[in-house]
Amino acid sequence: MTAHSTATLSIRDLTIDIGRPLVKGVSLELEPGRIHGLAGESGSGKTLTSLAVLGQLPRQAKTGGSILLAGEELVGRNRRGLNRIRGKRIAMVFQDPSASLHPQLPVGRQLTDHMRVHLGLKGAAARERAVELLQTVQVPNPAEALKRYPHQFSGGQRQRIAIACALACDPEVLLADEPTTALDVTVQAGILKLLRDLAIERNLAVLLVTHDLGVMSAIADTVAVMKDGRIVELADRETLFRAPQHEYTRMLLAALPGSRIDESPEEAADE
Repeated sequence: MTAHSTATLSIRDLTIDIGRPLVKGVSLELEPGRIHGLAGESGSGKTLTSLAVLGQLPRQAKTGGSILLAGEELVGRNRRGLNRIRGKRIAMVFQDPSASLHPQLPVGRQLTDHMRVHLGLKGAAARERAVELLQTVQVPNPAEALKRYPHQFSGGQRQRIAIACALACDPEVLLADEPTTALDVTVQAGILKLLRDLAIERNLAVLLVTHDLGVMSAIADTVAVMKDGRIVELADRETLFRAPQHEYTRMLLAALPGSRIDESPEEAADE
């Protein structure tokens, strides 16, 4: 990262090998207040890239390259060092909130545990902050919601609660791995708007991982397209959707419902 870089998270020439190379020289710069999309089909390496940021790869994985958080190297850091960062400076929202939220603990406990560990907040102070977080992610009746269990909420509300848990310690970076895949279209739109608003209001650097370029078109500031462990195209959202340069990107766009990427400008104008 250069002296003039504004990146919160800088990934440089990241490699991941698990018996065979799966991520091959990925480089990304995540800036505060912006949503950076990482798209590709299953097996492209996008989720592995996000897990490498948290140091949560399989034990046998060998990682090379560099991951800098505000200038601090994360690659090679031991578990204790990473635990001081996970949940505090870097947080993650997973695809299925039912799996990431503990089914036997009330929502309030799950929110305040993060604060107790990383911020030293307890009792009334932690509870007050938990209520504020649920208000931020627009969960109805937040004080009452703290007493309830995950199964008592809809899928969209569970994902909002998972986002609140991720925000509990004011992280600098938010990793969102397919956060809307399990939701219907209407609920999905609400979650995407929430992520957009949070990135701006909290000056978060957000990495949004998804196979769905339609989601990227609604929210991402920049989009990186991955194929076979490499980034094959990186551009701002408008440029990528208006004039994709790589054949693989064009193929993904052509697969979107209602896509006209395979039409010539003349054909589109004739209709």
